[in-house]
Amino acid sequence: MEQFAEYAHAIVSVAVWALLVLILNLISVLPKAGLGLAPGETPKADYADKVYRTERSYVNSVESLAIMVAVVGAAILAGASPFWVNLLASIALLSRIAMVFVHIKGIGKPVQGPRTILFVVGWAMQILIALMAIFAAF
Repeated sequence: MEQFAEYAHAIVSVAVWALLVLILNLISVLPKAGLGLAPGETPKADYADKVYRTERSYVNSVESLAIMVAVVGAAILAGASPFWVNLLASIALLSRIAMVFVHIKGIGKPVQGPRTILFVVGWAMQILIALMAIFAAF
């Protein structure tokens, strides 16, 4: 496993993101059960409702985790620069953590507010990691 040691920050970023998803799952499902929602049922779309915002934060984090795993894994397998992969993956993780906090707390506008800005930061980091993987593979 020595060949992966240089990518420790990126690997940890993916693992922490996965833990974040697991925690969000727990904190989103309990309030839904309290509302009497069936498993898999989504609360009514209302950004004023913390239960809805928590559910959306969970679902969005799950969707983004798959992309994060793919781009980081591809970058590592392609041998992209460990420094840049680690840095970009760490920034993506930090933006995701901040986004979850902003989303659950309901800070700012639902559209084009701090949550959107944080989402775009993480999205851009994932694009850059993917591009690094592509260029490193050739």
